[in-house]
Amino acid sequence: MNEVFEMRCPLPFREYPQVLMAHGGGGRLMHTLVERMFGAAFSNPILDRRHDAAVLPASPHRMAFTTDSYVVRPLFFPGGDIGSMAVHGTVNDLAMSGARPQYLSAGFILEEGLPMETLWRVVVSMRCAALQAGVSIVTGDTKVVDAGQGDGLFINTAGIGVIEHGLAIEPGSVAVGDAVLISGDVGRHGMAVMALREGLEFESAIESDSAPVAEPVLGLIRAGIDVHCLRDLTRGGLTATLNEIAEATSMGIRITEEAVPVRGDVSAACEVLGLDVMQVACEGRFVAFVAEADAEQALAILKAHPVSADAVRIGTVELNGGAEVVARGALGWDRVLPMPSGEQLPRIC
Repeated sequence: MNEVFEMRCPLPFREYPQVLMAHGGGGRLMHTLVERMFGAAFSNPILDRRHDAAVLPASPHRMAFTTDSYVVRPLFFPGGDIGSMAVHGTVNDLAMSGARPQYLSAGFILEEGLPMETLWRVVVSMRCAALQAGVSIVTGDTKVVDAGQGDGLFINTAGIGVIEHGLAIEPGSVAVGDAVLISGDVGRHGMAVMALREGLEFESAIESDSAPVAEPVLGLIRAGIDVHCLRDLTRGGLTATLNEIAEATSMGIRITEEAVPVRGDVSAACEVLGLDVMQVACEGRFVAFVAEADAEQALAILKAHPVSADAVRIGTVELNGGAEVVARGALGWDRVLPMPSGEQLPRIC
């Protein structure tokens, strides 16, 4: 860790205090954090101006703007951590509007006693995730709270993206007969966190699906696919997402349950914990509602990208007189998938 730090940051890691102190470090410690840790890791021409606000170039296109907060426990899990997930979650929200992500802000709430090496691991992870996603972290803030008041580290982000097309990618554009596509297997992020939290062991570790998904989305748009709506499968998983769209459109959505891809180890973990895999959150998966005529081409485009290589069609939008989601099971029986009444898995994002 020290070697990585010394390659990327002007101040060697060993010169920081071992843990963060809410009292006693004063302005000097916070200045050191901002300048030598966050500033060095996230350096770019806009952030390097060191001003109270980031001044962004004007764009002739529509802009997308989103914000989110991350409170995952534990901070590190197979396949990711709170830092990479904060970047992925924010750029994915922008991508769901068909926007090309450009800029992020990052606000850190740090608890007194947080090991500085832990914070540096998160910062480096955010830097790598931002580079992978093609975005710049251009402004931010840091606050320290007393021990016992912050559970280590919370992160708030905001993101800005540019919409370089004329499509209205939103629930209001969904039409009867639209094909419902999913970009990959479900449930892995939630189960990666919960398996670690509950001490479950499998033949191989379940890794989070956390990843940026803007590239396959922009690939659909560049190819002229008639994309009507996109939604990432975060809180409440696939079931909540489909219900949100059904309620917003007053249309029905019919899916084939067996078509939904689920890994065997994820299914087993859900059975052990008594969870419905269709309600487990993902951090690198989305559903796409596209015109029936474009469904096959859209699938081919999604499969060409590693993050969506396992994309499949799972259903169709229909006008059935009620805003409900219906799943057909393996035996040919239909069951209604209601909106989840509560949160199955707290603190996983």
